Amino acid sequence: MNVMKKIGFIFCLISVFFLWLGTTSCTQKSLNYYNLRGEVHGTYYSITYGAYTNCVNTESLDSVFHTFDMSLSTFVPSSVISRVNTNDTTVVLDSFFVKVFEKGQYVSQQTNGAFDMTVAPLVNCWGFGFKKSENVTPELIDSLKQCIGYQKVKIVEGRVVKENPNIMLDAAAIAKGYSCDVVAGYLKSLGISNYMVEIGGEIVTLGMNSKGTDWNIGITLPTDTNSIDRPDVQTVVSLTDCGLATSGNYRQFYYKDGKRYSHTINPATGYPVEHNLLSSSVVASDCMTADAFATAFMVMGLDSAFAYASAHSDMAAYFIYSDENNQLQVKYTESFEKYLKGTSSPKK
Repeated sequence: MNVMKKIGFIFCLISVFFLWLGTTSCTQKSLNYYNLRGEVHGTYYSITYGAYTNCVNTESLDSVFHTFDMSLSTFVPSSVISRVNTNDTTVVLDSFFVKVFEKGQYVSQQTNGAFDMTVAPLVNCWGFGFKKSENVTPELIDSLKQCIGYQKVKIVEGRVVKENPNIMLDAAAIAKGYSCDVVAGYLKSLGISNYMVEIGGEIVTLGMNSKGTDWNIGITLPTDTNSIDRPDVQTVVSLTDCGLATSGNYRQFYYKDGKRYSHTINPATGYPVEHNLLSSSVVASDCMTADAFATAFMVMGLDSAFAYASAHSDMAAYFIYSDENNQLQVKYTESFEKYLKGTSSPKK
């Protein structure tokens, strides 16, 4: 009798196990993928996520974006960063601002100032910022450079302290990446563990896509004629649980007196960069870090950027540049190889 009871008990356990296995399998098959698109931060966003129901509240998502802009948008006069720039002593720093500022200072230190949030006056001067461009002269550049330098600003007891009151901050080169991280955090809070968040070309991924594989992301060809709506792809990478950011000079630029001026400003010289590096793509554990380093690499140039990225195992980098014959070439760190799914010519 005891033996029969044991056999019955074991049989029940086996039955429960297979019932659970079948239920789990059905649940996985019922996972649906949804896509949200819209405008934010002066650009576009696209969010794809897997869930059992369409559980993302767009009003809550808009609220997240609004809160973010009220912290870090220089185009919103009442934002935290705008009030810091106007030396408003009553401004209270929020967590968004503090986190971006601290990450920015870290990347500035790591890259010897190639990334520098205090570059705002120069960005404005050259017509790429939140104010109208000025008639640029060497004298004006020299004057503005007195307000440039990440070492000249810090946070002390919850307040931004500047060496010069004319110092202004610009978070454009890091904020989109962090916005992706923030939205990813919002999705996680809803219990979503499969998603791809893209804002203005910066991306965060987690889990799997609708085909049950890592997320396939295209790195665009850095040409003036490339369409934002239907971009030509240079290569495709396969990602999950990380951030990807790309910085380049092939979209934001203008010609004046026959000369091309790119939007990437070298904080050390005060002038737009002039070298053969066309775009830098960085994979890191979070998109904010990837965004900041991608910008810094565009300032540093190919050789210095490649040397830095190769020496740091916590990131991977992919560079597109023009050679002496004005032909596109690519170069990527060894750590980037595992992400590559397919490349158009040329190769490493």
